[in-house]
Amino acid sequence: MIRVTNDDVEAFLTAIGDEQRRGDARLLVALMGEVTGEPPAMWGSSIIGFGSRHYRYDSGREGDVAAIGFSPRKAQTVLYLTGDLTAYGEMFARLGPHTLGKGCLYLKRVDRADQAALRSIIELSYETAVSG
Repeated sequence: MIRVTNDDVEAFLTAIGDEQRRGDARLLVALMGEVTGEPPAMWGSSIIGFGSRHYRYDSGREGDVAAIGFSPRKAQTVLYLTGDLTAYGEMFARLGPHTLGKGCLYLKRVDRADQAALRSIIELSYETAVSG
């Protein structure tokens, strides 16, 4: 299970070797911070998250995760979203090049994504996470 840490977000950002990934990460920190009103925090060793939400599965397993977050991976940036991804359909259509996984949005270039669509996706995901 990934947990929030006391690691320094700025040190993590500075250590991102690829200039494009570092710029994309800084863009997302600013945007997610603005949307959520929450400060960034490190979750595990490579996820920057904002806020937190508690989850509980039917199996009884439960825990806490970032309400919204992302990870600047080597090949692309991964945004971790909440809710049924079909609810994001129109926003994904406007976003530009991307791929989807179960609860994940993958972007090779965050700076080239439609910024209004990206903001809407982040807003919906965060609202879904904090509303339960």
